[in-house]
Amino acid sequence: MKEITRRKFIATTSLATGFALAVQPISAQAITTDAKGLVAGAVKIPVKDGEIPAYRAVPATGENFPIVLVIQEIFGVHEHIQDITRRFAKLGYLAIAPELFIRQGDVSKLSSIDEIRPIVAKVPDAQVLSDLDATVKWAVKSGKGNADKLAITGFCWGGRITWLYAAHNPKVKTGVAWYGRLVGDATELQPKYPIDIASKLTVPILGLYGGKDTGIPLDTVEQMRDRLKSSGNKSEIIVYPDAPHAFFADYRPSYREKEAKDGWKRLLAWFKKYGVS
Repeated sequence: MKEITRRKFIATTSLATGFALAVQPISAQAITTDAKGLVAGAVKIPVKDGEIPAYRAVPATGENFPIVLVIQEIFGVHEHIQDITRRFAKLGYLAIAPELFIRQGDVSKLSSIDEIRPIVAKVPDAQVLSDLDATVKWAVKSGKGNADKLAITGFCWGGRITWLYAAHNPKVKTGVAWYGRLVGDATELQPKYPIDIASKLTVPILGLYGGKDTGIPLDTVEQMRDRLKSSGNKSEIIVYPDAPHAFFADYRPSYREKEAKDGWKRLLAWFKKYGVS
């Protein structure tokens, strides 16, 4: 897929419907959260070079809701990520998931992970952080979001971004990173990894990782834990010994119900502990 030009980017911003092609077939365990009592659907976020699509869910009545940024996996803002935003909205949050790859390509339409990886590799961290700043601004400007109660959570690719954005934006009160990569080789587009910002991180992040994750070595998880501890940060890392990568992804074979439910329970308690509920 060719990289989208600026002109085309502005003209074709749209949000995925259904599940990404690359994750078919969908597991029978996939959780479906309805939109009853919510305002849920696609919105457009003004950014520096145009607009990006996002999926937003918020209670239909009320205002001043805590804001949760929901950060996608490499498969984009497909149905699973959209469902997670509705789960948060049912609990009284304004949850929003911006489509952070759209300039580089629509990954939801690609049928294999080997096609997706080159697209994701072209996404600059600086662009992502800027887009998330714009998303927070939109949520507050909408009149529904409380700027003083801002949290972030992300999965896989989004797990790494959760750590980085918490270090980038001082208004973030807390976050939960689900199996995000912690250590890696720096590139021009992705110059830092969570291990690089750990000693300066002030925001308390809860990291949820799988002991049988073949993509994130346990020694890197321990490195991150030690770095956080030595800096006096209040962040914590939980490792589920028998869980693989993507154990929260209920639409995939990797889903582990016990660990996923425990992780969600811990997320909600963590948000409450740090004043985002």
